[in-house]
Order: sequence, then structure tokens, then C-alpha cells
Amino acid sequence: MDNHPHEISLNDLQKLFPGTVTDTLSDDFFIAEIHQHEVLDILKYPCRLDGYMAVFCLEGELKAEIDLKTYDIHENSVIINLPGNISRIYSIEDDQLDRLHFVVVAVSSDFLSSSRMDYVRMFNESIAVLDNPCFEMNGDERAIFSRYFELVDALVRNSPKGLKQVLRNIVSSCLYYAGSIWQEKLLTAERPKSNGEQTMRAKLVLEQFLKLVAEYHDRERAMGFYADKLCLTPKYLSKIIKNASGKSGPEWIDSFVILEAKNMLKYSVMPIKEIVYKLHFPNASVFYKFFKSHTGLTPSEYRG
Repeated sequence: MDNHPHEISLNDLQKLFPGTVTDTLSDDFFIAEIHQHEVLDILKYPCRLDGYMAVFCLEGELKAEIDLKTYDIHENSVIINLPGNISRIYSIEDDQLDRLHFVVVAVSSDFLSSSRMDYVRMFNESIAVLDNPCFEMNGDERAIFSRYFELVDALVRNSPKGLKQVLRNIVSSCLYYAGSIWQEKLLTAERPKSNGEQTMRAKLVLEQFLKLVAEYHDRERAMGFYADKLCLTPKYLSKIIKNASGKSGPEWIDSFVILEAKNMLKYSVMPIKEIVYKLHFPNASVFYKFFKSHTGLTPSEYRG
């Protein structure tokens, strides 16, 4: 297996955790309890999951990398993965191999969109997860999550009628609770003060814009393209994005392109001219100038 980021579906992820309590019940959600470090070894390769995932560390320590940023995961850590994130296990110390104990909760994007819960409200600050994907549970929060997992285990062993729908609701509730804790912890960070319907509207437009940028940044860089998709004028969209996030639309687009370029340079052996082609730059000279202006290094220097 090479180091190029691999696209992983929820079904692929389930195959990495055979015999888990929900792996035969649904194609769009599951819960896995992990003790085997061999499974985590598989995740040392960079991968991009097409769903939402929360990983709860109950015991042990390791380093994880999300979008080229390294995080120390230890007892009571929770790390959240959003669609499009490139993640991998960075390292596991030998003395931790027998201590690792994690619970993974993952759902597809369709699962969230079909849920009756107001995930849009819950994730209306989700842009912050780009910089804050990891948080720590306190004792009470860990105890509540433990009860969720114990309840799932008891239900699967008793197999009541309608088990699949019951588990769907429990998974929804667990993720909603995790998201609310994460949001609450982010509130400790300083934010611009604003309120009302206009603020909520701006946040929703920002979320929609970023989803589109995540999908099209490798080939569409003009604000006009995204404005057309959102049925807004480029000027009005630019104003909303700047007010809602503090960064301009082009800055967001460039940050996605730079991250994609860094991942290709670091995780693949493809020639730089192929990266230029995949990212739809007109020529290598333009790509080199763009990359150096944002990183201070040429692509070759960054690759090392």
C-alpha cells in the first residue's frame, strides 16, 4: 500500500473492524470497540473517510494526524473527523500497544441528512473543527458515553424487534451529545459577537460554501462559480464569507488547494507535473509561484 490518501467508505471502514456490534445491521452507521493494535496499524496510511466519525480514547496513547496537523490522543480524548479530512495514525509507542482501548462511532453523510435531529444547528460552528478536531472528556461526560456503549451492547445481545432503528436513534443521540460538548468547549474561545437570523443565515451560507469548496477546489477557484451554485452574487457571497469567518472566500479556496497540494507532495510519489495537472494549474510555473507564496517553500523543497 503506498502513501497516497485512500478514499474510504463507511462500508470499507466496517471491514476493518469485523465482528463489531453493528457491522451487519446497517451500511450507514456503526459502533466499534477496538483493542487490537493491528487494526490501528492499518490506519497508519493516510485516508479520507466519506462520513462523520468520532473516536473516543478510553485508554492508551497515540499520535494522530488530521490534515497534516499532529494531535496527541490520550485517555478521555475525543477526536472528530469530518468528510474530506485526511487522517492517519501518526505513531504508537511500543509500551502502549497492549493498552489501547478505543470506541469508534461513524455515520454516513446520508445518515445525518435523513435524521430528524437538527444537525445543521449543532454543526453551525463546525468550521472550527478544521482547527479544533480534538477535545477532552471530563469524568461525567465519559460516564455518559460509557452508558451509551453499554446500552448498545445490551440491546444487541437481546436483539429486540426494531433493533436497527433503535440503534440508529442511539447513534444519532451519541453523536449529537458529542457535538454539543465539542461546541460548548469551543465557546471558551473568543468569537466576534453577533446575533439574530442574519448571523444564522451567514453561518449556513458559510457551511454551504465550504462544502462546495471541499468538492470543487481542485478545479474551480473563482468566486463566481461558487456564487452561481448558491444563487448569490459574487460580491454578496464574498461579504457573507468575510463577515462570518474573518477570512475571504479566495483565502478559503487557496487554503483548501494548498492543503491538497501538501498532501499530494507528502503522501504520494506522483511527479510534480502530475500534481499540477490534477489541481488544474495552467503550468508548473504558476503552481510553483502559488505554492511558494503560501508556504515560503517551493514544492520540491516541501517534498524534501
